Amino acid sequence: MKEKLLYPLATLPILLLVLALHHYKLQPFETFSLRFNDINFDLQHKEPSKSVVFVAVDEPSVNRYGRWPWNREIIAQGIEEMREADVLLMDMIFSEPTLEEQDARLAESLSNVKNSVCGFFLRHKATQDISDDEMHILQDSSLDLLQSQVGEFGNPSFVSAPYAEMNIAQILEGCTLSGSFTTLQDESDHLFRSYPIAVYFKDILYPSLGIQGLRLKFNEDIQRISQNELSISGHTIGVDERGFVRLNFYRPQQYNIVSFLDVATQKVEPSYFKDKIVILGITEVGAGDVATTPMGALYGPLLHYTFISNLLEGHIIKEPKTVVPILIALLVLIPLVFVFVFKKVFYRVLSYLLIYALLYAYIRYLFIDQMIYIDLFYPLLSIVLSAIAVESIAFYLQEKGGRFLRNAFSSYLSADLLDKLIKHPEALSLGGEKKELTILFSDIRGFTTISESMDPVSLIKLLNRYFTPMTDAVLKHGGYLDKYIGDAVMAFFNAPVDVPEHAKAACRTALEMIDQLNKLNKILEQEGIKPIHIGIGINSDEVVVGNMGSNTRFNYTVIGDGVNLASRVEGLTKNYGVEILITEFMIQKLDDEFIYRKIEPVKVKGKDEAVVLYQLLATNEANRSLVKRYNEALGAYIDGDVQKAKEIFASLVQEVDDHPSKYFLDQINEGHSWGVHKMTTK
Repeated sequence: MKEKLLYPLATLPILLLVLALHHYKLQPFETFSLRFNDINFDLQHKEPSKSVVFVAVDEPSVNRYGRWPWNREIIAQGIEEMREADVLLMDMIFSEPTLEEQDARLAESLSNVKNSVCGFFLRHKATQDISDDEMHILQDSSLDLLQSQVGEFGNPSFVSAPYAEMNIAQILEGCTLSGSFTTLQDESDHLFRSYPIAVYFKDILYPSLGIQGLRLKFNEDIQRISQNELSISGHTIGVDERGFVRLNFYRPQQYNIVSFLDVATQKVEPSYFKDKIVILGITEVGAGDVATTPMGALYGPLLHYTFISNLLEGHIIKEPKTVVPILIALLVLIPLVFVFVFKKVFYRVLSYLLIYALLYAYIRYLFIDQMIYIDLFYPLLSIVLSAIAVESIAFYLQEKGGRFLRNAFSSYLSADLLDKLIKHPEALSLGGEKKELTILFSDIRGFTTISESMDPVSLIKLLNRYFTPMTDAVLKHGGYLDKYIGDAVMAFFNAPVDVPEHAKAACRTALEMIDQLNKLNKILEQEGIKPIHIGIGINSDEVVVGNMGSNTRFNYTVIGDGVNLASRVEGLTKNYGVEILITEFMIQKLDDEFIYRKIEPVKVKGKDEAVVLYQLLATNEANRSLVKRYNEALGAYIDGDVQKAKEIFASLVQEVDDHPSKYFLDQINEGHSWGVHKMTTK
């Protein structure tokens, strides 16, 4: 008992360790976790919203209009072609004035769009001097409602910086509102996976470019509904402690990207942008930014595109906070439990793999179907570490116990059984215990005649050839070969090691013994040796099993009425001319896998009550047909319709030489009715 305490003592530190790694996001484990779960985006086949368009200042545009930055009238011309857009998001900054008429033209084009959002981004160092006018205009874009809810719900640590780079006042006045396009990489591996809802600048909370665009599209503000949940127009957004939402990425080729050149030259008609959210940004090398994401390199403006599409299409990722710690605890516990459930390390390891595989498939399905993101790396780490610890302890204890068992029982247990008991030492009862077992006896018919026709050496060789497949059949199906009694075999099932459905195992053993004997007889026939015929009796009952004998010599065996009955039933096989007889106590434990037929109730010598016997047959269509006709005849015999029974029994004898039918035909001819048959010999 004390040794078993080693298991929880080893797994408890593992549980605490993995929970700490998950909570504190320690490296390099957090990087492994992120990369491990990035496969979510490869598995899904969701598409971004068709209501969003990215207009790119790309290489063809630069080839036409020259290197960036352009004359602002060119940009204004393109914006005029997008005037039917519902919202225009400017993922670019005009932080320095140019010619007055150029700046005025750009500002005018922005004001002509239904809703336009100017972008700005935070900086830790900057030389731009932001004027009071620019700050005053910017403050009109703040998230007053969201910021006012800090006292009610607490506040995520929204990112902030002391400086910002933004558009000049004239451009700001042309835009409806402003929004931040500041985004941050994961510190662990520098990939972009999340999108900020808002940022702090000079103690004022400002929305991101995507949030600002959605506020204008829905004509509704964003607000807090819980500590880590925001809501806009009925859409719930779960955020982390920094106010970031995890992005649900699409494949790069799925984004709707239009060249600015095609817009400015009207290859794309203005009506194309009607009621859409349009993002205007730069992709030309050297002028635009590229974000490294789990889906590879994406243009920076596509981060806004991804977030907006996630919300519009209902693809916002949900992250239940308590699930991962629960999974960590459960998967740490699984090896601890299974080491007591499965004694073979193969089955335990197979169970670990199967459980995690099913969990993996289900959680990946949850992401694909419901956008529920559950980190599977830390649960994997927990089951791996727990399994290593538990299996190491199990190996140590098994080796220690194995040495004891080998020394204690090698004098009277077979090597095969000894190995099994070493793996399952708790199954061996030192002494007797009552337990339900299935007992099997088999015996060679006419062995005396066989022995008289052979010299002793040849006889021993023949017995060895016979016993080998019989023994193999017993061991194959989990039986314990108790002893050889001359030419007889005694075996039992469900001790010393538990055998689930032991009655079925015994029946399978008997059928295989007959099958193997038939194969052996074909070989013996070729050698000129007469075939061997056997009878097998099987019974299930509660008997006493354990080590029995003297202080100096003992044997693991079974005793009881159930054992004696099995032996008597084996002897009765020759009375009915059958190979396998089983008792009524077996029938309720069998199913459609087996074919059997009722013989008759028999009162064996030494028993006061009759036991109904059944013949077990090989499973095939011929026997199914035989049993059907036989049951019809037996039913008629039991009901007193002797003539009908006699006709069917006679036809079965003539057609297939059926011995039970021949037995009952003789009973009918002698005037006996169906009933208890009392046996006066053993």
